[in-house]
Amino acid sequence: MVNGKSVLAVVPARGGSKSIPRKNLKSLGGIPLLAYSVAAGLESETVDRVLVSTDDPEIMRTAKRFGAEVPFQRPSDIADDQAPDLPVFQHALQWLSENEGYRPDLVVHLRPTSPFRPPKGVDEAVKFFIRDPEADSLRAVIPSGQNPFKMWRIEAGRMVPLIPCGLYEPYNQPRQLLPKTYWQTGLMEIIRSETILEKGSMTGDRILPWVTDPAYAVDLDNLFQWQLAENWLRFAPAPYVSPKRPAEEARRIRLVVFDFDGVFTDNRVLISEEGRESVLCSRADGLGVALLRSAGVNAVVLSSETSPVVSARCEKLGIPCLQGVSDKGHEIESVAAHHGAALSDTAYLGNDLNDLDCLRRAGFSAVPADAHPECRNAAKLVLEKSGGRGAVREFCEWIIQNRRMIS
Repeated sequence: MVNGKSVLAVVPARGGSKSIPRKNLKSLGGIPLLAYSVAAGLESETVDRVLVSTDDPEIMRTAKRFGAEVPFQRPSDIADDQAPDLPVFQHALQWLSENEGYRPDLVVHLRPTSPFRPPKGVDEAVKFFIRDPEADSLRAVIPSGQNPFKMWRIEAGRMVPLIPCGLYEPYNQPRQLLPKTYWQTGLMEIIRSETILEKGSMTGDRILPWVTDPAYAVDLDNLFQWQLAENWLRFAPAPYVSPKRPAEEARRIRLVVFDFDGVFTDNRVLISEEGRESVLCSRADGLGVALLRSAGVNAVVLSSETSPVVSARCEKLGIPCLQGVSDKGHEIESVAAHHGAALSDTAYLGNDLNDLDCLRRAGFSAVPADAHPECRNAAKLVLEKSGGRGAVREFCEWIIQNRRMIS
């Protein structure tokens, strides 16, 4: 959020592609193409949520693996190669409004086919855009490689200037004397929600330019361009936002700190007539913790509550437990140091607002599927399972499987 404006980044990534089959999942520099655009959204401090809109189950799984939200599957009737952008974005905003009561002020459009973006580029563009409250949208542009005043149409076998110009015979004039023109790239677009929903447009009437370095103007529509992109990565003519490979993230993890309520449990409490409390836990989660420890990763439970139920479960699992912790953000640093791990090597799995500080401070963070929206926004990984229903097991297996991909 910036200046009180909520910002949603949307990466549209349909499954079909004729020019490059399965383009959005195709490996570019060893990473799926769509992950570059997801990373640009996650890197931004002004973006609150990063969402992928897709019709494809495999893309859904890959997007989640790289940290994006995928709360719905896009209908097939707006997922073919003829579908324009507008209905895709209208569907995303309407779904979020109807199902979550959420409507962002600004929407950042990050096309997977333009994978290379400057570090903090999204933040710079958003801040530039909000300075003009009358603007409907913003588009990234570069100076035109070819000036359109030197372009032609052919009519009845004769050359006709493509566009008129006040200059005499502009096609015969030096380039320096012609009006400056710009070419829009797929690097980034910013649109107000009301422009999409009320005006029925992806641009509106007042469109701001965000002039960027031509080095980033890489657009992938065919295999020749893909080869150029691979070469771009080899020589890297400009700094760019690079996705973190899940395997690299997992390799760093030496310690996992778990919240308890809403993570090992489904956040419900059963109270007997005698006033005794009990909770429901998953046996599968217990096995997941055992597998994690067998892989050489330490585990600790950090709970703000004090309960004999928590003590009993942790004793059963054979992992240490710290209870009654009022400031988890401060405590996680001490826990990591006690286990010989830096915060950058520590992962945290939590679900509610009192976990936010830990989610932000830990080197890696994850939340169950039913976590609080602010926690989902702060986490690098949103799991498919809910708390008490396999979230712990899923996260343990995610770490183990990705560590194996490196070894």
